[in-house]
Amino acid sequence: QAQLMESGGGLVQAGGSLRLTCKAPRMITSVFNADVLNWYRQTPGHEREFVASVSRTGTTNYADSVKGRFTISRDNARKMIALQMNGLKPEDTGVYYCNKNTIWGQGTQVTVSS
Repeated sequence: QAQLMESGGGLVQAGGSLRLTCKAPRMITSVFNADVLNWYRQTPGHEREFVASVSRTGTTNYADSVKGRFTISRDNARKMIALQMNGLKPEDTGVYYCNKNTIWGQGTQVTVSS
């Protein structure tokens, strides 16, 4: 079982919303809480790119391409982060990955149709 497990991807029309979650059921809580947690994505024909991050105290950071549309959050007690994606565009299509230091999830596919 992977240390980070994403879910929530799917197919949605442009303008729609999805909520991705990343859970770490096997990770010790103190280890999960110690670091910044990130979402990355790999869109067709491009390298993996940063999407959003949240520090252990809740400070967030976003790629310019998703600012105002995506919101990252974390629940330390549940060892989980989420990515609320609104106003989705076809160019948001890709595989979304949860990341903590050198640990990566298996990814979840997001497809936005025009």
